[in-house]
Amino acid sequence: MISVFILFAIVILYLINNMTNSLCIQKEIPEERQPKVFMTINILVTILLVSSYVEILYT
Repeated sequence: MISVFILFAIVILYLINNMTNSLCIQKEIPEERQPKVFMTINILVTILLVSSYVEILYT
């Protein structure tokens, strides 16, 4: 179960990063702010994925 969820999480993070990159290009976010945007989004998505795994594990 955990291996399938880890694979799912990697795919989700990859797709979210691609969409974040598109957002940065479209909104012309300066280069110096982009790492902060990526880090914030990645942390929030990781929290969401971990909480989803815990919910699936204990239900």
